[in-house]
Amino acid sequence: MQRIFYGGWSIMFVCAIIGFMLAVQFRQVRDSQATVPNQRLEEVSGRLIQVEEERDELAKRLEILQQETNSWMNQELISELKIQACVTPLEGEGIIVKMDDSTRAAKSGENPNLYLIHDDDLLRVINELRAAGAEAISINGQRLIATSEIRCAGPTLSVNNVRSSPPYEIHAVGDKKSLENAITMRGGVAETLKVWGIQLEVTASDNVYIPPYKGTSKRVYSKVVDEK
Repeated sequence: MQRIFYGGWSIMFVCAIIGFMLAVQFRQVRDSQATVPNQRLEEVSGRLIQVEEERDELAKRLEILQQETNSWMNQELISELKIQACVTPLEGEGIIVKMDDSTRAAKSGENPNLYLIHDDDLLRVINELRAAGAEAISINGQRLIATSEIRCAGPTLSVNNVRSSPPYEIHAVGDKKSLENAITMRGGVAETLKVWGIQLEVTASDNVYIPPYKGTSKRVYSKVVDEK
């Protein structure tokens, strides 16, 4: 009877140990299964944070690039507007035309004014240059714009209300070959003026300088309206 009692306790003890071991093993398995998702969650969270930081950095760079682009575009627009308004100096290939009064003496009965340069003579040269594609023109340092006038003022000529006397030096920027041919072509303005001894010399150059317009420009009677 005593042996049966001790044998029963032994079996119960062994069963308790086995039960404890099973419980411990089950807990370890459960904890290990819970650890793997947690590690993955931490890894995904870390990558998400890194991607968000990279996104924010790219957004900042994009904003900086947009600001630089807008600034560059504004500068380009302002520069182009200044060129169109003729308030900035230009330089490029073109020609220089030098004109001076004739050195011939007027014959008896001839009008001596025929041997002098007049506003019409300058206008003929300017018109030929413009027709040949001149991008900018100046006369004795006076930049020509849409409202520039060329007119006689006694023995002198007035350009932009600034008087100057011969010789006259015309600078024109554009295709130098086309500009030169427009002035020197057979039967053209140079040949016509030489009939009266008007001195005209054309020099092609890769560095023709055109100064900016220095006068004033304002609208009194005109205003901007929508296109009709």
